[in-house]
Amino acid sequence: MNSNWSRKEIYKVLEVTRGKKSTASLVFNAILLTTISLNTFAIILHSVKSLRHDFVSFFSDFEYFSVIFFTIEYFVRLWVCVENEKYRHPLWGRIRYMFSAGALIDLLAIMPFYLSNFTSDTGLIRILRLFRIFRLFKFSRYVHALKVIESVFKEKREELILSFVFFIFTLLISSATMYYIENQAQPNIFSSIPATIWWGVTTITSVGYGDAYPITPLGKLLGGIVAVAGVAMFALPTGIFVSGFNEHIKSSKQDKKDFKFCPHCGEQLS
Repeated sequence: MNSNWSRKEIYKVLEVTRGKKSTASLVFNAILLTTISLNTFAIILHSVKSLRHDFVSFFSDFEYFSVIFFTIEYFVRLWVCVENEKYRHPLWGRIRYMFSAGALIDLLAIMPFYLSNFTSDTGLIRILRLFRIFRLFKFSRYVHALKVIESVFKEKREELILSFVFFIFTLLISSATMYYIENQAQPNIFSSIPATIWWGVTTITSVGYGDAYPITPLGKLLGGIVAVAGVAMFALPTGIFVSGFNEHIKSSKQDKKDFKFCPHCGEQLS
């Protein structure tokens, strides 16, 4: 009984991010957000060669501290997650929690450190260190704006996936067509369809690096059509996302309005 009570109290400290918070919750959140912020600066400053060499012991010690801190946090969250109705089962609930977005971010924040101890491949270690950037995503628990973005993505995921599929379809068709048009005129640049996809990406996104461009009249015509279509193509997901934001804001305002008034008599609640 005492163990369950302690677990429930720890759950409130870790997971309650809205409404009235206890002093312990405020202190923990402050420490966690400070640690995440310092990790952000450490990742940025570690990329500066002179700082990396002059403060090698500091970066190393801070990395050890961060990994220990985030590891303890991860396993404590895994222990208390059963206090949430979604993860009530002591075994399957925890397994389900491990595959939740928040838990996966927490795991990716610490996993590179442990994996790097099992390899001497410097290239692989550099790639694993890159995954430390996932520590920044831990902010998503505490920043309301990021939660709104996540909610909009979930609500509009079908439309966004459809627009992404349309983008891929257009990219492949335009790249394949351009390859057959320009291959004979520029065999080194448009050497294959995969190589031509780079041209397709830069044209559709209106980046236009200039390292690959058509020189034949038909190729220029196709390039112009694809460039214009690219503008409309990116307007589609943007419009979907904006409409999702508007719907979310209207829904939030309506919920607040409903909360202020009794749903039965319409009188204002105290």
